[in-house]
Amino acid sequence: CFFCKFNIEPNYKDLENLEKFLTGRKKIASRENSNVCAKHQRMLSKQIKHARYLALVPYTSYQGLV
Repeated sequence: CFFCKFNIEPNYKDLENLEKFLTGRKKIASRENSNVCAKHQRMLSKQIKHARYLALVPYTSYQGLV
């Protein structure tokens, strides 16, 4: 687990690390894809959702119509 390895907790203010666990379309990556333990995956999801609520992370990627 990324968070266990570096002994840190997911935080909504740490956008650089949160972006690592989002797909190209800004969906939250599954536990199998992100290689994060169950405990930290739950915390990560909550922090990403909080960051989205505060408009720090977008809900979706913008794919402009041509």
